[in-house]
Amino acid sequence: MTRPATRLLVAGVGNIFLADDAFGPEVIRALDRRPLPAEVRVRDFGIRGIDLAYELLDGYDTAVLVDAAVRGHQPGTLSLIEPELPDGGTGAAPPEAHGMDPAKVLALAAHLGDEPLPRVLVLACEPEVRPRGDDDIAPGISATVRDAVERAVTALHTMVPVLLADPAATPPLSRPDESTGPSAAGLPQPVAGGVEDR
Repeated sequence: MTRPATRLLVAGVGNIFLADDAFGPEVIRALDRRPLPAEVRVRDFGIRGIDLAYELLDGYDTAVLVDAAVRGHQPGTLSLIEPELPDGGTGAAPPEAHGMDPAKVLALAAHLGDEPLPRVLVLACEPEVRPRGDDDIAPGISATVRDAVERAVTALHTMVPVLLADPAATPPLSRPDESTGPSAAGLPQPVAGGVEDR
């Protein structure tokens, strides 16, 4: 019996008007020049959290969210994180339907759907520039994070074939001891002197 084709989503998330928070959408734009295989759904969700929540319910095996995330690393560091998924249990208040906090989007998707969520990985970049207040508008990403965009595209081109072959596989760029999260992994970042910061 033939195994059904793997369904894989690569989703850019972030606000293009909030400096380095635009990392996810910038990676999706860069993928226009270096596309992933045709069977992969690549989409920029921006700050449309409810759209992403519903997309996650569309029968994917794996979803890779591309986002900026403050994790205490050197700016421009890429990390691959596998968050613990919510169970969507009943009795709790419905999760927030607006905004693009990935944890809240996953909680909303779990609340909305009857089926289990796909495996979710987050390809995250440590930001350098973040607006200080909610009303600040700072379009454009820092040079450090712009350099990380091409490294993220390369990382996706390495990860995607592995995930298409086996959605449960750990992509080869991983380092599971990088953080205290349920399952987290760092992607190497070249720094001066040829040393890699993981």
